[in-house]
Amino acid sequence: MHLEESILPPLVALVIAAVVGDILILIFGQAPGEVYRLLLEGTWGNAYGFGQVIYKATTLTFTGLAVAVGIRAGLFNIGAESQLASGGFLAAVIGLALPAGTPGVIAVIVCLLAAAAGGGAVGAIPGVLKARFGASEVIVTIMLNFVVLALLNYVVAAHIHVPETLHTPEMHAGSMPRLADMSPTFAGSAANTTFLFALAAAVLVWWYLFRTRAGFELRAVGLQPDAAEYGGVRVGGVWAKTMIVGGALAGLGGVNYVLGYKHYYEEGFAAGSGFMGIAAALVGRNHPVGVVIAALLFATLSQGGLAVNALVPKQMVDVLTAVVIIAVATAVPEVRRALAASRRGFGTGRTEQTAPNEQPTVVNPGPSSRSPVTGPQA
Repeated sequence: MHLEESILPPLVALVIAAVVGDILILIFGQAPGEVYRLLLEGTWGNAYGFGQVIYKATTLTFTGLAVAVGIRAGLFNIGAESQLASGGFLAAVIGLALPAGTPGVIAVIVCLLAAAAGGGAVGAIPGVLKARFGASEVIVTIMLNFVVLALLNYVVAAHIHVPETLHTPEMHAGSMPRLADMSPTFAGSAANTTFLFALAAAVLVWWYLFRTRAGFELRAVGLQPDAAEYGGVRVGGVWAKTMIVGGALAGLGGVNYVLGYKHYYEEGFAAGSGFMGIAAALVGRNHPVGVVIAALLFATLSQGGLAVNALVPKQMVDVLTAVVIIAVATAVPEVRRALAASRRGFGTGRTEQTAPNEQPTVVNPGPSSRSPVTGPQA
């Protein structure tokens, strides 16, 4: 893939979103410059707002990576919501079970492994069903969201909740340090050191996808499963493994809330984060670096909506978020067509003319033109 094909579609989407945002702001009788200034000051312009952006982007990075890995293998994982909740729940349960005197490093590692196992177990179900019976991972993951979340809520409400609440007791061990503990400027922010694990996860996913044989097989299956199978790749095994890895990544996102913020599992803590991970993966072009950038973008819009609420409704930022997603989905094929046409014109030094009685030639765009929604990117 050419570099411009990765950079231009998100830029076009941001320009479209900015134009739509200007129109909406003017409709509300406000000055676009003032609203955008307030948005930036409320997010990247002060320590608290920046900390909240980091906190929200951390969870979105994990769920975005979970979705991106699946799309690279030709799978559409819509179950990050339940995988995230399962990881957070199991991490909280293990943190409750550990003795209070457990060394912090050991407790954190054990809880991280528990979170990965919880998410991976939920991801394994659609992976195995897909590999064994050809079941649609889209339908299975959607249904599992309802089943898993309802089951977790029942267990918490019926057995391990604090009276008059919908959350578990606080963990005995395994908490992650918050940034406010290191610098008073982040006081009140939920940001914690889990974001370091999110960055490390993005690096590891990049290495796995582009520097290992298993990653090459995964991408080959995503591009053309029949050809990959003919080349000796066990397609079903790749599908199952990919869903397990994706589920584990989403499950790790649960530690951001459970270990780093509240130190307990609470019903509904993952609301929306799994589905926004889909947006982060698509806007990030299913690349680990792009996912991190997209997560920061959506986290900025989310926190910025609170900062500009005095001038315009917070829902306007939600509209802008939707516009960015739609614009990226639309811009990807259009930008590629424009780039392909410019390359052909530059290579020949002229544009091909069609004779009056001659039918135009249809150029096969090849696999590189596949939409990020319908197929992975090479």
